[in-house]
Amino acid sequence: MALTLRAAAAGPSRGLRRLFSTSFIPPMNSPAPQAREKAEPSTNLFVSGLSKRTTSEKLQEAFSQFGEVVHARVVTDRVSGYSKGFGFVRYTTLEDAGKGIEGMDGKFLDGWVIFAEYARPRQPPPPPENNMSPPYSRY
Repeated sequence: MALTLRAAAAGPSRGLRRLFSTSFIPPMNSPAPQAREKAEPSTNLFVSGLSKRTTSEKLQEAFSQFGEVVHARVVTDRVSGYSKGFGFVRYTTLEDAGKGIEGMDGKFLDGWVIFAEYARPRQPPPPPENNMSPPYSRY
């Protein structure tokens, strides 16, 4: 009994102290987050951080200050019609695309800070499993 009282008087056990601690120390064996590699320069730009109010026309107008825009598209939700927060801008030349990134990356559009970078090519879809086509296929 005396041993139990002495342990209780000493304070919480190390396990409980660690459980209720406010400081977090990540485990030593966890891998460090890797930075994404930059995409190769192309005439197609990926723009993120767009407001729900941003339209394709506003996107084209903003990026046309830095070169000739062939096409600008804000990706929208099928049901609501609102922007999903990203889009694509295609310029006629690589030089114009570079100017577009320099001019618009980190700038405000419709009250939101947007980010522009070279678009990565779309990855091919994985082959269907069990020789079955995926549900709701586009084919």
